[in-house]
Amino acid sequence: MEKVIAVVVTYNRQALLSECITALRSQTRPLDAILIVNNGSTDHTETWLKEQDDVFFVTQTNVGSSGGFSTGISWAYKEGYSWIWCMDDDGYPKEDALEKLLVNSDDELRLRNCAVLNKADKKTFVWKTAHYQTIDDVKEKVIEGIGHPFNGTLLHRRIVERVGVPQPKLFVWGDETEYYYRIVKQNRIPVCTISDSIHYHPASAFSYKQDWNYQTGWKMYFYIRNRFHVHRAKFGNRALAVINYLCFLTAFAGIVLVYQKTDKFKKMGFILWPAADAFSRQFDASPQYILERLKPRTRNSNSDTGFGHYVKNTLAALLAPFTLSRARRAAGA
Repeated sequence: MEKVIAVVVTYNRQALLSECITALRSQTRPLDAILIVNNGSTDHTETWLKEQDDVFFVTQTNVGSSGGFSTGISWAYKEGYSWIWCMDDDGYPKEDALEKLLVNSDDELRLRNCAVLNKADKKTFVWKTAHYQTIDDVKEKVIEGIGHPFNGTLLHRRIVERVGVPQPKLFVWGDETEYYYRIVKQNRIPVCTISDSIHYHPASAFSYKQDWNYQTGWKMYFYIRNRFHVHRAKFGNRALAVINYLCFLTAFAGIVLVYQKTDKFKKMGFILWPAADAFSRQFDASPQYILERLKPRTRNSNSDTGFGHYVKNTLAALLAPFTLSRARRAAGA
């Protein structure tokens, strides 16, 4: 029988992690292994993990969910597991979730997902799932064309062989969507949600219209930067990705102007920094570095961190393919 491993990425949420592992241990189709990728937790997570004799774990520096799932899926694949069941530490599966996911498991090249429900009411979908609001509204066993990685997402090793693993440098916010589009768009692997396989997760707290704190909003950097790489995976070529990304940036700037209540113009300028890094494929920024850059300070107008610098870098990165093409033609002449 093919072996199944659960891969859970965690950071400083030991109590929630314990809840998740308890649910994994209680599956009606027992798991063959549980792997925890500990992203450098600074609480007592690692000490607790060392006390769990039925759990494998890897501790690494905090490289976000992208680096965590990249490590976990790579580890599971190299160790020969057939099915890899992925989830964050703040959710947990219902006791028969895995059993339901593995029904008709002969179809290995199909991305399968649990139905992701609000863990508070255990009924409402956390994210848009077709036209349904609650699980009570669903009539079919399989909802085709929909999945929400990494929340009870089951993939076969054949998918990893074809697609690879999540991009480790995206850190957070968009990493799972980029991987999803590489699977279902670039490789045309079908995806579905198994409606009677339930995964409980906190309600989504993020909203475009919510006012975010400029000086502490480091996640917005990754949200804006990673959106370009999501478009690259979704549309398959740079030109379409650039067009759609520019539309996204325009819409996002409009949302900032209309809905943000604080630091509107600082946030407008901030958008250009992750956009420039997206076009130039820069992945060096860490949360600590972003926070340092967002601290209030007096800046020289000629500073390499100023508004003009972001505009210049964004345009240079955007026009790079055309400049290179013109240079090649001139060399050929």
